[in-house]
Amino acid sequence: MDPVALARRLRRDLAPLRFGPPVTHVYRPLDYAWEPHRRYLERYARPGVEAVLLGMNPGPWGMAQTGVPFGEVGLVRDWLGLEAPVGRPDSEHPKRVVEGFSCRRSEVSGRRLWGWAKERFRTPASFFARFFVLNYCPLCFLEESGRNRTPDKLPAAEREPLEAICDQALRDAVAWLRPRWVIGVGRFAETRARRALGDEGPRIGTILHPSPASPAANRGWAAQASTRLAELLDDPSLAAPVRA
Repeated sequence: MDPVALARRLRRDLAPLRFGPPVTHVYRPLDYAWEPHRRYLERYARPGVEAVLLGMNPGPWGMAQTGVPFGEVGLVRDWLGLEAPVGRPDSEHPKRVVEGFSCRRSEVSGRRLWGWAKERFRTPASFFARFFVLNYCPLCFLEESGRNRTPDKLPAAEREPLEAICDQALRDAVAWLRPRWVIGVGRFAETRARRALGDEGPRIGTILHPSPASPAANRGWAAQASTRLAELLDDPSLAAPVRA
């Protein structure tokens, strides 16, 4: 099953799940931002990549706006070359309005990750020849205040059915992409990859999450990510200075 069909199945399997307080709004970008998500998969997913970079779940100014993992609007549109109509969530939080590619807010995590890819690899073709970026969970959970609630903070009764579905989706995506590595962008993604894939699949590692909530990430995330990837993939060129 190709990635578009897998995403459709994931969207269908997640549809019946419901989440209670403190979550008040659940954004499902595979529904209302399906068109840019589909284009991302069709254009850039390919079997035999060296590594999948696995994120946690959408941020309110990233994938929740563009349908692309870590999908900061400007870089998705101007570097990845993707733009498509985006609808609205069924229930929209007044502090986290979905404006799609008209959104002027910039998701820091996405700006850091895709900005690093642009600086180091220059072109999307060069980056995606080796890597693919995927989120473990495609749902964005918001509290009444507008705060983003991460999947690991959900109560067990809600988290466990979600993880069962997302674990299977990850296994199926990895079976199609056939990467040598699955690299969690942050510890949560690494942990879920280890639990979903076990010891029989690709090698598993982690890099620092680019969130501005992380003091370490605010001290030069791109350089740290490059150094760690160079170690994991045994490729010193990944940490070499970028030529102007």
